[in-house]
Amino acid sequence: MGIEIFKTDYAVAFYNPDKKCVEVVWHGNQTVEEYKSVFVALLTFQKDSGFEVRGYLSDICDQGIVNPEARKWFEQVALPTAVKQGLKYAAVVHEGNTFKRYYLNLILQVGKVYGLPIKFFGSKEEAYDWFRQMEERQKAV
Repeated sequence: MGIEIFKTDYAVAFYNPDKKCVEVVWHGNQTVEEYKSVFVALLTFQKDSGFEVRGYLSDICDQGIVNPEARKWFEQVALPTAVKQGLKYAAVVHEGNTFKRYYLNLILQVGKVYGLPIKFFGSKEEAYDWFRQMEERQKAV
């Protein structure tokens, strides 16, 4: 699995050293503070661990509705901080329900603002494959 960063009943986060990415598996609903606490732990790990964090993978298949205040904080604070700290790409695994697509499209737009490629997938394997492609492209540059 990797190096555990955060674990509660609403989210499990860990560092995947093979992929040089942090991963979060979300469960149910979170308060704004709970949602933020996961990202604060990830950003602290990215900044202080000494491990290179190039990718972010979020599995939201079992996540409830994200509070708009939490989403705005993610867009205005967490995402730009992660990019400044070296994040190169992000992937989201989801099952495709309409509400989540709306939320994801908002995140996608913010990713573009910060120059962060974000893609959506139906499985972690597809996301890992894309991470590999992104690494190969960056090595070729």
